[in-house]
Amino acid sequence: MSTPQASMVLAVPDLISTSYFPTVAAVQLGVFQEEGLDVRLERISPVDRCMEALRDGSIQFAAASAHALPAAFPEWKGARLLAALSQNMYWFLVLRKNLQAKKGDISAVKGLHIGAAPWVDAGLKKLLADAGIDEERDGVKIGPVPGAFLGDNMNFGVAAAKALEAGLIDGFWANGMGAEVAVRSGAGDVVIDARRGDGPPQAKGYTFAALVASDAFIQAQPEAAAAAVRALVKTQQRLKADPGLAPKATQGIFPDEQTALIQALIVRDLPFYSPDISRQTIQSLNDFQTAMGLVAMPIAYEDAVATQFAHLWS
Repeated sequence: MSTPQASMVLAVPDLISTSYFPTVAAVQLGVFQEEGLDVRLERISPVDRCMEALRDGSIQFAAASAHALPAAFPEWKGARLLAALSQNMYWFLVLRKNLQAKKGDISAVKGLHIGAAPWVDAGLKKLLADAGIDEERDGVKIGPVPGAFLGDNMNFGVAAAKALEAGLIDGFWANGMGAEVAVRSGAGDVVIDARRGDGPPQAKGYTFAALVASDAFIQAQPEAAAAAVRALVKTQQRLKADPGLAPKATQGIFPDEQTALIQALIVRDLPFYSPDISRQTIQSLNDFQTAMGLVAMPIAYEDAVATQFAHLWS
C-alpha cells in the first residue's frame, strides 16, 4: 500500500462559482484533512489548461466538466472520473434584460453576441443545434468575454456578468453564480437553465461536473484517490444537512457580494448533489462528445469511470 503524498493540489477552472463548489467546500471546511489528505485549491483556467496540468502531474485532482477530458487526454486515454460533483449540465443562458426574452425561448438568441468560455461553449453550440438554430444562418456569434481570464482573480461567470452589465455582450453562457449576479444587477434574465430542463430534453445530459484524476495517480496512490472520493461524498452530505456551511466555505476566497449569494444558490442546487455516475450518464456524455467531434468514438463506461471507487458513492 502506498502512502498519500504530503501535499496535493485540486484545480478548478472557475473558483467564485457554484459549479465546483462541493470540492471547494471539501478543502475549505477541512473534509479532505479528515480523510488524511493535505489538499489546496488552485484556479487554472480555461478548463483545457486545467486538464493539461492534470496530465503533466503538476496537480493531483481536477474538478471540471467531464467532457473536457479530451483536451489533454485524447480519446480519454490516461484519466478517469472518480465521482460526480453534481448531476446534469450546469450552465445558464443569460440575455440582456432589455431584450425581454421569455424563459425557455431559445430562439431569442438569434442575431446576438454570446460570451462563453472555451470548451464550455460546446454545450451551448450543441443546444442551439438540437433546437434547430444554425449559428451562421441565424447570426449567432459565440465567442470570448472581454476581460475574462485576465488578472489573478478573474473568474469567468462573474466576469461575464460584468461584461453584460457594461454592454460588451448581448448575453452569456456560464455558471449559476454569474447568472445570479447578472439577474440581481438588473442586467440580464435567465432564458435557459439546462440542468432543470429548459431547451431540448437531451441537453441536460451533455456533460456534468466531476472529480477527475489521472490513471497514473490512481495507480500510484489508490488510497489518496479513495480518500478524495470519501471527502467529496461527505461534503455533499454535509451541505445537504446544513446549507449554512456554504458561506463558511467561501471565507477568504469569495468577495462579499458572492459570499452573500452562495447559500441560496447551493440550496437551489442540492437536489443535484449526488456522486453517482450512471451508465446512462456516460452514454449521454458520449452522444454529446461524438456529435461535437471531441472524441472519435464512444468511450466505454469502464474506461471513463474509476469503477473501483463506485462503492464509496453510497
